[in-house]
Amino acid sequence: MSQEINRREFITTSLLAAPVGAIATASAADAPSATKPKTPTQSLPMGQIGGDLKVSRVILGGNLVNLFMHSRDLRYVNQLSEQYHTDDRILQTLAVAEENGVNTMSLSNRVRAMSLLKRHRNERRGKMQWIICPITKPDDSMKGYREEVERLAGEGADAVYMHGGMSDALLAAGRVDLIAKAVEIFKSQNVPGGIGAHDLGVVDACEKANIPNDFYIKTFHHLEYPTAPKPEDMKKPCAEVPGYWCKDWKAVAERMKSVKKTWIAFKIMAAGAIPPKKAFQWAFEGGGDHVLVGMFDWQIAEDIALARTAIEKAKANRQRPWCS
Repeated sequence: MSQEINRREFITTSLLAAPVGAIATASAADAPSATKPKTPTQSLPMGQIGGDLKVSRVILGGNLVNLFMHSRDLRYVNQLSEQYHTDDRILQTLAVAEENGVNTMSLSNRVRAMSLLKRHRNERRGKMQWIICPITKPDDSMKGYREEVERLAGEGADAVYMHGGMSDALLAAGRVDLIAKAVEIFKSQNVPGGIGAHDLGVVDACEKANIPNDFYIKTFHHLEYPTAPKPEDMKKPCAEVPGYWCKDWKAVAERMKSVKKTWIAFKIMAAGAIPPKKAFQWAFEGGGDHVLVGMFDWQIAEDIALARTAIEKAKANRQRPWCS
């Protein structure tokens, strides 16, 4: 007579019977590597920003380092990310990204973030480039802002930009002049300078003022996902609840057609609500020169494969010329 074995008993028995060497091998395979990132097996198409900065079409987002995950009203998600993203896990993620052809990361200036980026470069001999946004608030003197930018450039930032939350607020306050001053500071450090934005009005105002920024980091996603807000819910340029970061994608795509500067499209998956396959294709065909996306280490290889396909298809379908 056969004896019934439930799932828990089977797993327990199997683990007890497994050779110690097999368990050790599995653990070693999961452990972060301390070696130099491997040479990419496949190249990822590149663009060029600010004259000579070669940047992969896919840029790694910085939320995994700064531990801010857009999670709408799911309050546990940031804690979950913090438990997963140990220092070693983050360093592994940077290495995996490089191995898949991603050569640039974008994030805000935080102590832990900068420490890990330096470890990746100095201890693990990584080549990941940094596009950093200062966290000092601009003011009339711009003294603190300038000091932070100078420090970032001295520490190895490859490009610097103004955070979208800051530029949105400055536009609302009628202080586009401070956005212009920030770009002047970026330029004084001989690094490409950019402007982030959720509000399309930032792009309009900066173009009207002829601000000589090298690139925009502008949100771009459609609203065809189950949790998308209704039109009456979209009272601001963006909101965490309901989750949206691009109010009118058609207006963005149309406006960016006449902008000759590099456009790094971000929030293309509406913080996880839109599948990457659709988001990549949609963003590149819609005019983005690069996409800025947050990826866990285990997502990178698949996402980059999808991006490569999307970039190739977009060559025949996009209306906006490549500006990078």
